[in-house]
Amino acid sequence: MFSIVKRFYNRGIYNTDDVGAFVRAGRLSVDEYRQITGKEYAE
Repeated sequence: MFSIVKRFYNRGIYNTDDVGAFVRAGRLSVDEYRQITGKEYAE
């Protein structure tokens, strides 16, 4: 899941809110959120 979300984020298909939705759904970790977006996850 990480590689797919990262690719879509880098292409502008997903934004930080979209990536956060994957964290809330338990599909990504907070650390993976940081790796993808370069930002700290805030609930």
